[in-house]
Amino acid sequence: MKASFIIIGTELTRGIIQDSHGSLLSRELTHMGIYVSEIVEVPDDGSIEKVLEALMRNNDIVIITGGLGPTSDDMTRPVIAAAAGVPLVRSEDAWNHMLETLGERAYGPNSRQAMIPEGFSLIRNDNGTAPGFYGYGGSTLLISLPGPPREMHPMLYESVLPLLRDKLDLPQAERDEYTSFITAEAKLEELYEDADCSLDWGTRFQDYRISLYVSGKTKADRDKAIARLRDKLGEYRIVEGDADALTMAIDALRRSDSTVSVAESCTGGLLSMLLTERAGASEYMLGSVTSYAASVKADVLGVPESVIREKGTVSPECAIAMAEGVRRLTGSDYSVSVTGVAGPDEDEGKSVGTVHLGFSSARRESVAISVHFSSWGRASIRRKAAVTALLLLSAYVSGEDIGRIASGWKEI
Repeated sequence: MKASFIIIGTELTRGIIQDSHGSLLSRELTHMGIYVSEIVEVPDDGSIEKVLEALMRNNDIVIITGGLGPTSDDMTRPVIAAAAGVPLVRSEDAWNHMLETLGERAYGPNSRQAMIPEGFSLIRNDNGTAPGFYGYGGSTLLISLPGPPREMHPMLYESVLPLLRDKLDLPQAERDEYTSFITAEAKLEELYEDADCSLDWGTRFQDYRISLYVSGKTKADRDKAIARLRDKLGEYRIVEGDADALTMAIDALRRSDSTVSVAESCTGGLLSMLLTERAGASEYMLGSVTSYAASVKADVLGVPESVIREKGTVSPECAIAMAEGVRRLTGSDYSVSVTGVAGPDEDEGKSVGTVHLGFSSARRESVAISVHFSSWGRASIRRKAAVTALLLLSAYVSGEDIGRIASGWKEI
């Protein structure tokens, strides 16, 4: 079997961003025994038409990513329909999903996203409004997926790869899934190749985590490789299955029938946003203070002036005082604080990536955890700090020694 890919995006052809879809698709299809003959990047200008015609003549499978937006320059749908010799029709399943997601905004230009080539089947998109679809143009299997990675990657693993195994009558591969936290994707790739380069490793970047897939050899070999990877990273950094730090923290709070409050500085409210993201958050989340200025730390949270003067606002002492202050204000069972330097410049003589987290409870002694994140930009440090707070909160509520846990962390 031979496959080719069309990756659509003017940002790609102008060199503004780099393509990650081609390498991901190539790796996964090659592992399945499918020969990948060509990867073509095209801009959002209708160039896909001639490229698709050419690839269909020489391939059993063509996968197209991008060009499924609501605007008139998103040409993937009509071009695939024309190549298959069928009209575009509205998928009622896609339309109903759009109505649930967008409400009244589904009408107008957005309604284009419910159109698929007649006779094609829908690929559900749980992370966006544009569904994918698949069907045949002559003897070539055509698969169309949206361009954003957070939409395309889950659809690939949850729908497209099982579809291809079914269509090609391939056995289901034994594959283990794990979730990795606060490790850069490039560094994670380097580490797992060191753990066992003879295994097949795959990663999928998601918000606040990376999904890790391991296949090949025996289950015992895969377990040994994951154990070596855990040794390199530390506890709570590699979790079995499809996990996320927010769920881990929420589950710990619910198991102990506890509430939490938050005091933030460098994360600017990100941690509070995550903790209130899901319906029913008022069961466990009581409130928060975004204390960006030193005056707010002192006047609202009650951080002693002597701590700010002698230790600074970016210090373990300040983190503990912030956590204890917000717990007093809200009456929560637990509290967590974050203060640090997200960049781009140093602050109070502390380097970018320095973060201190405070944890407080009437049930346990207050604890400060100090970490130093490698800097991939301000947003990266803020995300890592928020995820770290959630991971350690779940351990703190569960009665674990979070100082010992964090002391073993490497490559953050």
